[in-house]
Amino acid sequence: MRTTITIDDDLFETMRARAREQGLTVSAFVRAAIRAMLARTEAAPARPFHLVTYGSGGPAEQVDLDRTSALLVAEDESTYGPR
Repeated sequence: MRTTITIDDDLFETMRARAREQGLTVSAFVRAAIRAMLARTEAAPARPFHLVTYGSGGPAEQVDLDRTSALLVAEDESTYGPR
């Protein structure tokens, strides 16, 4: 399929030089570059999510998990003692 794309002049010159080094036409170089990019993104495996937890019994009863400021205060009090 033929198509028209716009490429910056400096990018085109770099692309043309690399194609020449590899003994390819600019079109063949572009096709190879696009195939390589698509293969790289398709082959990237999704990393599984693993939630690391510790302790037991869930959150402290006096801490409202919807209020992040309460979490910060509780953390500070556990580290530095109560006010």
